[in-house]
Amino acid sequence: MAGSESRPWPVLLLTAIGAWLAALPLLAVLGMLLGDVLSKGVGPYLAGVLLLAAAIVVLRGRDVPIFFEQLAVPALLVGLGALGMGLKRDLPEQAGSAVLCALVLGVAWAIPRAWLRMLLGAGAAALAVGALMPRGLFGGAVLAPWLGLHVALAIWLAAMWSEREPEFFEPVGAGWVLLLLGGLAAWSGMTFLVAGLAPGVRGDAMRGFDSNSLSWRAAQAFSVVLCVAAAALAARRWPALRQPLAVVAAAVVAALGWFMPALGGVVLALAWTCARGQWRLAAAAALAAVWTLGSFYYRLQWPLATKALVLAGAGAVLGFVAWWAQRSSQPPRETATRRSWTAPGFIALSAAATLALANYSIAEKEDLIARGQKVFVELAPVDPRSLMQGDYMRLNYRLPDNVESHGALLAATARPFVVMKRDERGVAQPLRLVRQMEALQPGELLIELTPKEGRWILVSDAWYFREGDDRRWQAAKYGEFRVMPDGRALLVGLADGQLRGIARD
Repeated sequence: MAGSESRPWPVLLLTAIGAWLAALPLLAVLGMLLGDVLSKGVGPYLAGVLLLAAAIVVLRGRDVPIFFEQLAVPALLVGLGALGMGLKRDLPEQAGSAVLCALVLGVAWAIPRAWLRMLLGAGAAALAVGALMPRGLFGGAVLAPWLGLHVALAIWLAAMWSEREPEFFEPVGAGWVLLLLGGLAAWSGMTFLVAGLAPGVRGDAMRGFDSNSLSWRAAQAFSVVLCVAAAALAARRWPALRQPLAVVAAAVVAALGWFMPALGGVVLALAWTCARGQWRLAAAAALAAVWTLGSFYYRLQWPLATKALVLAGAGAVLGFVAWWAQRSSQPPRETATRRSWTAPGFIALSAAATLALANYSIAEKEDLIARGQKVFVELAPVDPRSLMQGDYMRLNYRLPDNVESHGALLAATARPFVVMKRDERGVAQPLRLVRQMEALQPGELLIELTPKEGRWILVSDAWYFREGDDRRWQAAKYGEFRVMPDGRALLVGLADGQLRGIARD
């Protein structure tokens, strides 16, 4: 085994690719020839046990040729897949996931390869979450994954706390916690700005969920408890954190944990991995924490200004605590060098640049609202199931038929425009789609299109409102825009059939 672990990685990679290319067609042919036998009775169990036994024998061998060693990996996966197929057929979903999770951990115990144990640990964690998710309890489809992820996190912490069999628990635990961190980040929803860069990705995982329910409040409270536990763990590991400023920082993180129920588990994993010196896992936990914090941007039950104030206030407090701690640990002023002032200078410069950028964007929008031409665009019907989604309204506009699915324009570097003609009431009728700005006829105007989810939309396809106000917006028949001569546009409101603006409140 030691010799195989020390082989050059390019050799291992090329051999693994060759083994997979040889194994997959062979397994596919066997599956087609024996499909009926393997899918009935004890067939999947027999095939799975035989493949697993053969793979374990090969992977435990010390002098096995590398090609055969790599052939055992797809055989291992196919064996587990066959067992999973049989368990899914014969057992309830949660029970089947639990049994398969135990089998995966048993295979990881039998195979003394750290990288395989890590992968199997991730797979076992996914199965454990599936087995631990309650059906029809604790918030249903929204909070059930949260509960499963946190119970699996408790199992990981208990295993790590025991400090037994580190050669087994360390790699398996690494894969396990990486899967959980990814799951918590995914459950928290899309993070700030990424939804705009990744077409087809939704922004809020909890859209439409009742955030005032008892189960949601319980999840928030538990997240706060986990943040406090993470602070206590850090203070136990580093005595320097046992001071009032550290308590202030912990209180800020705990408050953020209340707003983001996925944050508590991530912060606790971050504190544990840092305390144990597992810096790669700590980096993954820090990335998950940043992702979770960024997801707060898409909590649509909050006004944007309020969310910005919460995050800016928390950042300011944490920044002040960090600055004060650094200042307290510096030598007296007469012995300090000029270099010690560079960090506060960069912080101040970054803050000024951020505020300047934000204010420029706000001023640009205000200018567009003040000087843009008022234009109404008729709304088109949408799927009634997606019209009202708790706190936002799905919008669709009457545009040329080829706007949304024009494949050639999706690959263009510049955004296309739709040419419209404005009548005496201010209602714009769509005429044609153009790739670039062109000379217009009297009464015509350009509106720039925006890419989203692999299609082109007119500025925005959603209108957000306060939860519970959906009846007010059901009367909307037109979208009200402000349009500049260069095609820039902004959706500023909705109007009824008589072009009367619908007031927010």
